[in-house]
Amino acid sequence: ERLGLEWDGAIVYQSERIGAYRAALAVLAERGLVYACACTRRDLGSAPYAGTCRDRALAWTAGRALRLRVPDEEIEFVDRLQGPFRQRLDTECGDFVLWRADGDPAYHLAVIVDDAWQGISDVVRGADLLDSTPRQIHLQRVLGVSTPRYAHLPIALDAAGRKLSKQTADTRVDDLPAAALLVAALEFLGQQPPPALRAALPADVLAWACAHWRPASVPRASRRALLERPA
Repeated sequence: ERLGLEWDGAIVYQSERIGAYRAALAVLAERGLVYACACTRRDLGSAPYAGTCRDRALAWTAGRALRLRVPDEEIEFVDRLQGPFRQRLDTECGDFVLWRADGDPAYHLAVIVDDAWQGISDVVRGADLLDSTPRQIHLQRVLGVSTPRYAHLPIALDAAGRKLSKQTADTRVDDLPAAALLVAALEFLGQQPPPALRAALPADVLAWACAHWRPASVPRASRRALLERPA
């Protein structure tokens, strides 16, 4: 609200949508695309999942994740900012988790079901999620839902080259004037707002941004974010 941003409707929590996620999981299970996995994080390491439990026919008991069988296939799409991107699901990703061992739906399943339910046409998010997009496109295809257009923005980094995050104790921006913060965000995204907008109302900054937005000017590479703080 301080930045002049508004939401489109009532907030919906994923905890209220468990039935929809289970229904999608059931559709995939009926087609033989889901299996239980007993591998732990220690077993997995950082390499693509090797399919250890794929043919073990394990029971769907508590404490086991549920994975999607992926084909020997390459997924390719054109990101609106990053350009062409391709990934082989079997060798670069492996069978991925749809339902976590702790009993919650995994991100990939929940976001695809929710996007389809809400009729999302465009997904704009950080470039750190670019690598996960082929998995989501494949899941959209097997569930028979439409694939939105994707645009992955550069990530704002701190002085050490890490993603700006509360996990790395980065400073909050609450003490910055709202208009100045919006202008800084536009500059980070390669736009060229007039300096006078730093003293304007947030609504004026947003109106300028909508009227002058240039997607071609958005940088592809992540980079350090520089914010001018009040003296």
